[in-house]
Amino acid sequence: MVNGLFDSPTRPLSAELPIEDEPEVYRALSGAAIAAAAIALVSPLVFLGWWMAVVPVVGIVLASIAVRDVLRRPRELAGGVLAAMSGVVSAVVLAAGLAWLAYVYAAELPEGFDRLSYTMLQPAEGDPPTAVPDSARAIDGRNVLLKGYIYPGKQQHGLVQFLLVRDQGDCCFGGNPKITDRVLVELSDKAGIDFTPRLTKVAGRFRIEPAGTSELDGGVLYHLDDAFVR
Repeated sequence: MVNGLFDSPTRPLSAELPIEDEPEVYRALSGAAIAAAAIALVSPLVFLGWWMAVVPVVGIVLASIAVRDVLRRPRELAGGVLAAMSGVVSAVVLAAGLAWLAYVYAAELPEGFDRLSYTMLQPAEGDPPTAVPDSARAIDGRNVLLKGYIYPGKQQHGLVQFLLVRDQGDCCFGGNPKITDRVLVELSDKAGIDFTPRLTKVAGRFRIEPAGTSELDGGVLYHLDDAFVR
C-alpha cells in the first residue's frame, strides 16, 4: 500500500515502545528483610550479657530467610541487599559482643580468687533446707567472686553491710529468699556503696557461720568478709 504525503510509515506494534520504556513490575519489600534490619539495629544488646546473643542470632536467621526468598521469587520480592547487609551487621556485632563478654569474664576474677555460684550453696536433695553442702564447705575460708543482687533495705547509700541474694525476684519485688540464697557481705571499704538493682559482682573471703540479720527472718549461713565490688 502506498503511503500518502502526510502518512506515517507503518511499524510493527512491538516496535512502538522500546523495552527500556516498559513500566517496571511492582515488587514487594520482603517482610523478613525488614525484620532483619530492625534486629540488626538492636543487636548491640549482646554486649549486655551472654543471654542477649540470641538477638543477633535471630537477625542472622531472618536475613538468611529473606535472601533465600528474594532469590526464589525475584519478580515478586525486593530487599535482598537490605537483608544481606543486615545479616552482615548482626554477624559482626555477634562476634564482637561475644569477644567482649569473654574478655570481661576472664578479667573480672581477681588473681587468687575462685568463682562461687549460688548453685554451690544449695543443700543436696533430701537434706534439710538449712543444710550446708560439701561444695560450700570445700571453699570455706577461701577468696571467691560471687554475682548477685543487693537486697533492698532502709539504707540506700553508703552500704557497708548488705545481703547479696540470688535473683531479682528476691531482690526487687519484696521476696523472701531461701537462707541458702542469702550471703551477708561486709565491705572492706567503709565508704560503702549505693544500692543498685543491677547485677553486682562482689569478691571477698567466704565464711560459713549461722547468724541473725535485721534484714530478713531466718538469718544467714554464708558470709563474704573483707569484700569489695568488682
